[in-house]
Amino acid sequence: MKQKLYILGIATAILIFTGTIFKVNHWPAAGHMLSFGVAILLLIFLPAALRSHYRAEGNSQNRILYIITWVTCMVVFTGMLFKVMHWPYAGVAMTIALPFPYVVFLPVFLIVTSKNKSFNIYNTVFILLLLALNSIFGTLLALNVSRERINESFNLAQNYYRLEKVTGQIPVRDLHSPVIQKIDYILKISDYYQERMLAMDANSLEKWYNNPYSVSRGYSPNIPLIAIAKEGSSSYGVELEKGMKDLLDAMEKTIGYETMAKSAPLILDIYKPDGSGPDYGVRYIAFKTMAMALILLEGLKSDLLMLRIQPVPPE
Repeated sequence: MKQKLYILGIATAILIFTGTIFKVNHWPAAGHMLSFGVAILLLIFLPAALRSHYRAEGNSQNRILYIITWVTCMVVFTGMLFKVMHWPYAGVAMTIALPFPYVVFLPVFLIVTSKNKSFNIYNTVFILLLLALNSIFGTLLALNVSRERINESFNLAQNYYRLEKVTGQIPVRDLHSPVIQKIDYILKISDYYQERMLAMDANSLEKWYNNPYSVSRGYSPNIPLIAIAKEGSSSYGVELEKGMKDLLDAMEKTIGYETMAKSAPLILDIYKPDGSGPDYGVRYIAFKTMAMALILLEGLKSDLLMLRIQPVPPE
């Protein structure tokens, strides 16, 4: 039985290790290997190994420790798998997985082992070190996955900028149109907001456009919130909200834009979460990381420039 467990353990480790290498290099089948590897580890190998060890050395007093050990591994490895695979609720899974060993496993471990007078204290120290390493690894994993997602978003930002350059060169027939003026106003406010954030990173819009990866403080969740404020009683968030509302009102009242006004909230992504109607609130950008706030504003500007292309008036 032990020989079969050793073979199964080695095979499972090889499968997970190979899947990790494939995932790092973005090769095909990486997700399948990782998913199957973790499933075999949690559903077959660990239960069999814990059962074998319990039969050899366990007793009724420490049975709960074996059960909690398996549950802890299930929670921790499942959370990590969700994070690596970018599955829905990965953040929730990791939020549960990181404190779980300390809140659930460690108290049970200390209570059970305290009843065993022959238990070696060094085993407790070893377990604590493993828990610390688990937290460090989980944190680094989250940061690495976040960096990967942000890098992918930077590529999207570059595509937005290329689209802006093309649409910005399309001539406008009537620069005095209320719709065009409202769009230009929102574009100006968005530029100011981006410039203020980038200045806090010792950066500039020009550098951002040429190389989005130049943002060194992309993970900072504070910069967008600080930068949204400006001198005076208003803020960029308030002015963006007002500008968006005024834009939709102007489109509804301007000949040729009536149809487009109905689609504008969907294009600009300003519907309320329940989809019940337009929500002019764009201050949620301030509660993102700096990189995501910059990218969201870039996407907003790209959409506005598309709306800036004036429709042909009906004959």
